[in-house]
Amino acid sequence: MNIKISDDVLTITSLSTQACPCCPLCGKPSARIHSRYIRQVADLPCGGRQVRLLVQVRKCFCETPDCIRKIFMERLTPFVNTFARVTQRLFQIVQVIGLATGGRLGVRVTDRLGIQISRHTILRRIMALPTEPIGPVLQIGIDDFAFRRGRKFGTIIVDLRTHKVLDVLPDRTTDTSAAWMATHPEIEVVSRDRGGDYAAAARKAVPEATQTADRFHVLKNLGEALEGVLSRHLAIHRRGQAEQSRATPLSTTHPIQPPKLSPKEAELSQAKREERLAKYEQVVALRKLGFSQTAIANQVGIGHATVSRWLRSDAFPEQPPRPRKSRLDPYLKEVSKRWEAGCHNIAQLHRELVASGAPLTYKVVYKQLVHYLPEGRKNAQKPDQLPRPPVLARQAVFLFLRRPLELEADEQETLALLQSLHTEVKLAYELVQQFAQMVRTRTGEQLDDWLERVKASKIRELQGFVAGVERDKAAVLAGLTLPQNNDHVA
Repeated sequence: MNIKISDDVLTITSLSTQACPCCPLCGKPSARIHSRYIRQVADLPCGGRQVRLLVQVRKCFCETPDCIRKIFMERLTPFVNTFARVTQRLFQIVQVIGLATGGRLGVRVTDRLGIQISRHTILRRIMALPTEPIGPVLQIGIDDFAFRRGRKFGTIIVDLRTHKVLDVLPDRTTDTSAAWMATHPEIEVVSRDRGGDYAAAARKAVPEATQTADRFHVLKNLGEALEGVLSRHLAIHRRGQAEQSRATPLSTTHPIQPPKLSPKEAELSQAKREERLAKYEQVVALRKLGFSQTAIANQVGIGHATVSRWLRSDAFPEQPPRPRKSRLDPYLKEVSKRWEAGCHNIAQLHRELVASGAPLTYKVVYKQLVHYLPEGRKNAQKPDQLPRPPVLARQAVFLFLRRPLELEADEQETLALLQSLHTEVKLAYELVQQFAQMVRTRTGEQLDDWLERVKASKIRELQGFVAGVERDKAAVLAGLTLPQNNDHVA
């Protein structure tokens, strides 16, 4: 045996001490050697160092006449499995770490222990564990997931009582799901999404089971319908704003306001103010001690005029913000004439400026001209003016679905502005809140009354949602009543 230490690796060279290796097929020992070679195997770390075993093993001739294996390799089992490049004990330790931490977090643990392994290998070690047999299953949650986003999908099935994954299917087709459910006719509850594949599979394989629509998917469908309502009214609102801006002449009487500082710029500005304030307090303190202005200027590191100005002021002189100039300023008069002449296309104005030799980008022209337009200026007299940047329908959906008490002050203001767009939007908010409360409290007995109120509202996007609920009403009603849900499946 030979031991060598280099860097963080402990290399141990050894020989196999078996007297006569046995053939793995017939089990007969053989003393007739064909050749020898070095087998490299990783073992548990020692003292924070990786351990590499270099074991010299033999290849032997099998002397049994009727054995199909003529030459076999000496085995090191149970210490090292056949064809393995790690010892059995290292294999088992990695499995234990993987079960306790998972793949990505497991790598952090193995690195500290001196075991060099990837997260993918840890996951393969976990997958090598034998699966437990599936016993009787009464309640399952079934949903799809993506092997490759947008291309290949599979199905995951979870026991809703134990929250354990029962199986992963290679696709999300009706036949595959129905075949799995048919092997468990004892199933009583199937929690699923609003798609038709899993519903058809449950009806085909376990027709007596109760199907419940997952509450998340129900709210998601309602949010999609609500997004259509908000998109329609926001588009009408912005179209009206655009028409108003075209009717308003451009005027240079409204100066361009400097853009608001970014959080990083505001933090830097505040740091500079605190630095000036510290110097001001130092100047005042030195003056009280009797220092001259020249001595104070030399001590603090500022100009004599600054010291004189600060000592004449009764309080710390705040530095006024500097007016920001725009590269568009020299061309404002020309742009104003074109705007009043009827050219309200900013892209066209930019092209004309570039053609006249102005070194301006479209972004600069647009950013500065937008301050002259009514939608670019703050107008406190218009309560229905939406904040900037404009609210997107998809963002507004979350404001409509959340509890009112959970909203921040600015979110409540945005919500009020949205409701002021049209009475239909306000009615949609009331209906959505009623349904969301029904989902949270699982009061499915109110579903019929809610459906009638939506039908009477004449909101066409919500009418489509109601039609979908009517087609799957039994499952939706069960989802709004029973506690089973797919929250442990996602």
